[in-house]
Amino acid sequence: MENNFYTPAEVVKSNIKSAVAKANLPLAKMILLGMMAGAFIAFGGAASSVAAHGVADVGLARSIAGAIFPVGLMLVVFTGSELFTGNNLMIMAVIDKKITLLKMIRNLVVVYFANFIGALIIDVLVFFSGQFDFSGGGLGAYTIKVALAKTSIAPVTAVISGILCNILVCLAIVLAGTAKDSIGRIFGIFFPIAAFVVCGFEHCVANMFYIPAGMLAATNTAYVQKAQELYGITAQQCSNLTHFVGTESLLFVTIGNIIGGMLFVGVVLYMAHIKLGGKKS
Repeated sequence: MENNFYTPAEVVKSNIKSAVAKANLPLAKMILLGMMAGAFIAFGGAASSVAAHGVADVGLARSIAGAIFPVGLMLVVFTGSELFTGNNLMIMAVIDKKITLLKMIRNLVVVYFANFIGALIIDVLVFFSGQFDFSGGGLGAYTIKVALAKTSIAPVTAVISGILCNILVCLAIVLAGTAKDSIGRIFGIFFPIAAFVVCGFEHCVANMFYIPAGMLAATNTAYVQKAQELYGITAQQCSNLTHFVGTESLLFVTIGNIIGGMLFVGVVLYMAHIKLGGKKS
């Protein structure tokens, strides 16, 4: 009976082939697909915030968010969009000499900023949709709280959290690639992404939504007052947020995501299933 899944070695070879296609995308298409991915991850972030913002217990709140956030990566995978964190797996094609290092860097840089643009578009649309008014402005206050937490992470913590996050995100991409049917891909994505959200690890593209969303919310006096009432957040902290204080944390999370995706997943899988596993494709 035929297996309904691909072997790990087959998935690695498929990722290498996919990386070649990614590296050779026309610039306009790369930007468009990158914007789509940034928007889709932002949708996952927006939906999970709505679901979790009124839950006081941290474990329960993260579990609820973890059950919803994976929709973002599902949208990315099923629409063939370009996501910076997942594209770190292109390192396998570089090692295999199927693409050059320069071509991988070009893709990652273009996709990174395209993801940012896509996430920002959703930030603005969500802000003006009135969604932050939920719970009497409680969602707006929660959005400020999340952004402050993400801009207050120490550099070393941000890097390590970013490493752990993208190990799980890239493994979700790999697991999705093992399935031959849609439901298998959905389950392959769901559990690793739920795990990273529950653990509270840091994802640079998700933060492209969360941090600007909090910055926008902090411009609204009602949300600022609600944040003071619910969380003891001061007006000065909100002012700092609108002045980009702490936003450099995104850089450290990005560095961690690159290390986690390339070194801990891409290089390891290539070595295990191609270099040490038999003949190259």
